[in-house]
Amino acid sequence: MNSSSVNRLENSSKVENSCRDIKPCFAFLKWLILSRSPWLRHLPLKAGKPPIYLYDGRKKFNQSVHYAVIDIDVGKRDLQQCADAVIRFRAEYLYSKADYNAIHFNFTSGDEASYLKWRQGYRPLIKGNKVKWRQTRRFDPSRRNFQQYTNIVFSYAGSYSLSRELKPVKKLNQMKIGDIFIKGGFPGHAVIVVDMAIHKTTGKKLFLLAQSYMPAQDVHILVNPLNGNLSPWYELEFGETLYTPEWRFSREQLKRF
Repeated sequence: MNSSSVNRLENSSKVENSCRDIKPCFAFLKWLILSRSPWLRHLPLKAGKPPIYLYDGRKKFNQSVHYAVIDIDVGKRDLQQCADAVIRFRAEYLYSKADYNAIHFNFTSGDEASYLKWRQGYRPLIKGNKVKWRQTRRFDPSRRNFQQYTNIVFSYAGSYSLSRELKPVKKLNQMKIGDIFIKGGFPGHAVIVVDMAIHKTTGKKLFLLAQSYMPAQDVHILVNPLNGNLSPWYELEFGETLYTPEWRFSREQLKRF
C-alpha cells in the first residue's frame, strides 16, 4: 500500500472530497447517526470521474458502472475483488480504532484467521482444506504486516465464506451504513452500503453502494442502472430484487457483521 493511500484512510474524517459529499436531491438530509457511518461516509474519492483500473494497470472494460472512484489502493495482485473490498473496509475500520481483537475473518475452509494471532507471529500452514496455525515469526505490529494479513485473507476467503460469516438483516427498513448485499458462491458478489439519506418529510430512505469486482480493481461508487435521475442513489424500497450494474440481489441477501 502506498503512503498517500494510507494517510488518506487514516485521516478520512478530514478529507474534503469523500462519499458524504455525494449529495442526493436537495430535499434529502444525510443520516448521521448510524453504526460505523463516520468512517465509511468519509472514504476519500478521486477527483472527477476517472476510469476504473484493474490491479495490473489496465482499464476495466466496462466503464459505465461507476459514479466515482474511491481513493484507496488496489494492490498489484489479483486479490482485492468484491468480497475482499468489504473485508478491507471492515479490517481498516477496526484497525483505525486499534480494535485488533475484532479483526478476524473465516477462510473458505471455515478456519478463522485472526489478526491478533497474525501480529503475534502465527502463520497458517495450508494443505488442501486443512489449516494449522504455527508461530514462525516475531511479534510485528507494523502497518506492512497488517497489509500482509489482509492479503492472506483475500487469498483464502471470498463471497462464500463471508456470506456464511455475516448475519442476516431481518427487515430491509433496518438497513444501516456498513451493511452488505452478498451472494456467496463461485463466483458470488458483494456490495456495501457506504451512505444513506432520509427525506425531510416523508421519511423515505436512499442508500449509496460501493463495490470491487473481478478481476481486482479500483473500488468504486455504483450508478443506479434503473433510475438515472436518482443515480447514484438507490431507493430503499426497491421491490423484491435490487438491480446493480453487474449483479442482482434479493432483499434477503442483505447482511451485516
